Amino acid sequence: MRRIIAALLCCTIPASPAFGWGQTGHRVTGAIAEHYLSGTARANVRLLLGTESLAQAATWPDDMRSDPAEFWQRTAGPFHYVTVPQGRTYAQAVAPPEGDAVIALARFAQVLRDPNASLEDKRMALRFTIHIIGDLHQPLHAGRDGDRGGNSVRVTLFGQQTNLHSVWDSGLIEQRQLSYSEYAGWLVGAITPQQVIDWNDANPETWIAESVALREQVYPANPQLSYAYAYQHGAALDGRLSRGGVRIAAYLNKLFG
Repeated sequence: MRRIIAALLCCTIPASPAFGWGQTGHRVTGAIAEHYLSGTARANVRLLLGTESLAQAATWPDDMRSDPAEFWQRTAGPFHYVTVPQGRTYAQAVAPPEGDAVIALARFAQVLRDPNASLEDKRMALRFTIHIIGDLHQPLHAGRDGDRGGNSVRVTLFGQQTNLHSVWDSGLIEQRQLSYSEYAGWLVGAITPQQVIDWNDANPETWIAESVALREQVYPANPQLSYAYAYQHGAALDGRLSRGGVRIAAYLNKLFG
């Protein structure tokens, strides 16, 4: 079970406590992606996942973090993020020995292309691929060096103690008080055909560069965050979720094309 992926990725350090988008955010990106899959990609997804939607698959790697197996407690942690020090690009950063989201994404692609890989390994690879692409569109998953993707930055959001990473994972999203299907529907309705064309980029370095540029704008001068912060970053939040969904589809369309 999972032997192909474990052998490919062979990471051995403890998982970071950082999560990507929360459950709602990941489901939003998965639901958006469903609208932009090619016929070939949709057929391949259905062969692997059956009736499981991309929104369901998108949260699975986070759901599995409570599994006591070593793979989930030690190996899989670095698959959710990259570290890009200030003033550098991802290409200029040194990938850690345990790997990161980009390395994992490339190796999961190998599994999905491997005719000898098991159905179980391919399902895991596809679910992780959907999840990782969403993660890389959360600006603090292209984290600075030293503050654990904003987990070490203590803030309050509407008076509740939290950290900056959690604000972007789920706090700002939950403040909208929308179900994932409502939120995804609103965003899909606002995505123009030209934006689909412009965002049709399957290169993770593009997504990371965008997240790094936004990351430098989200650290607050005042740690007490409320409606002003949510208003200031609302369009950026919607944009990252929208692009994340379009890029999941773009990546799968290319992978299965």
